[in-house]
Amino acid sequence: MNLREAAALTGAEILTCDDALDLEITQVGAADLLSDVLALVQDEGVLLVTGSTTPQVLRVAEVLGLGGLLFVRGKRPTEAMCDYARQASLPLMVTQLSMFDTCGVLYSKGMRGLKRLRFPSGHGPEKPQDL
Repeated sequence: MNLREAAALTGAEILTCDDALDLEITQVGAADLLSDVLALVQDEGVLLVTGSTTPQVLRVAEVLGLGGLLFVRGKRPTEAMCDYARQASLPLMVTQLSMFDTCGVLYSKGMRGLKRLRFPSGHGPEKPQDL
């Protein structure tokens, strides 16, 4: 699935970099805590579904090479954040859907979540699982 398809499925408004929406996304992650994003993203081309509209989310996305950000619940980044995203070639989108519904729509169309490679202290399943 590419970013354009993800936007269409979730009814998202494209805020930046509409020329980069043909990028294939390999996984979707959903988080508001940036520490979770930093701990879980292993590959580039990930779409992050988030309700966090802080400038730090853009910097984390840029450092990790995320494919794009999809803000939920109609939350909108500031114009300064959109300007930064344009300079960083980072697609930003906004959907009115909740995080739960957004993830459900994408999952139902074949997207899978990030994999946690191992659990701390040996707790949890032995094999990677979807998050």
